[in-house]
Amino acid sequence: MNRRHARILAAGPAAVLAATLGVTAALAATTWTVKPGGAFTATAGNASFKDTTTRSTFTCSSVTASGTLKSGSGLSGSGAGSISAVVFGHCTSPLGVTWGLMPTDLPWHVNLSSYNGGVATGSISHMQIQFAGPSCTAVIDGTSATAGNGHVRFSYTDSTGRLKTFTTGGNLHFYNVTGCAGLWNTGDALTISGSFTLSPKQTITSP
Repeated sequence: MNRRHARILAAGPAAVLAATLGVTAALAATTWTVKPGGAFTATAGNASFKDTTTRSTFTCSSVTASGTLKSGSGLSGSGAGSISAVVFGHCTSPLGVTWGLMPTDLPWHVNLSSYNGGVATGSISHMQIQFAGPSCTAVIDGTSATAGNGHVRFSYTDSTGRLKTFTTGGNLHFYNVTGCAGLWNTGDALTISGSFTLSPKQTITSP
C-alpha cells in the first residue's frame, strides 16, 4: 500500500468520528430546562391581527391562553408544552365591527427551537381558529381550512417572563371566507402581534 492510500484510509475513520461528534453536539444543544413548568396562563392586551394582503386589521382587547409546560431538564424542544384553552376578548376592527374568534383543534403545541442570552425562541403550532362577524365567516389555519397545522413564532424572555409573537415566520391564512366585504379573502396571510405575560413566570434555558 502506498503512502497516499494509507493517508486516505486513516482519514476515513477520523472524518466519521468528527461527523458523529458534530451530530451529538447539535442534539445536545436542542435539550431544554424548564422551571417550574406545569400549569400556566399567558395573558395579553391589545393583540393585533392583520391581513397582509388587504392590510385590514382587527384588535382583541385581551387574549388569554392556558395550558401546561413540561418541567425539568434534558427536555425536547418539540412538544415542550401545550395550550388547552384560548379566550379572545372583545375583538373589533377600526370601524367598530365586532368579530368572534373560537380556537379549534386544541390542544395547540408549544415548541422550543433556539436559545440565546436569556431569550428562547419557538413556535405555537397545530393552530386553527374559527372566525365570524356580521355577514362574515372564515377559518384561520396553516395550509388549508382542515389541516390543523397553523403556527406562529414567538420569543420568550426569562428576565421579564414575557412571550412575544412574531409577525414573520408563521403560516396562518384565511380560508373558506364567506362575505366579509373584501376585508379578508381566502388565501390571504394573517399575522398576530401580541405580548403575553406568563403566570407563573417561567425560566426556560438550553441546554
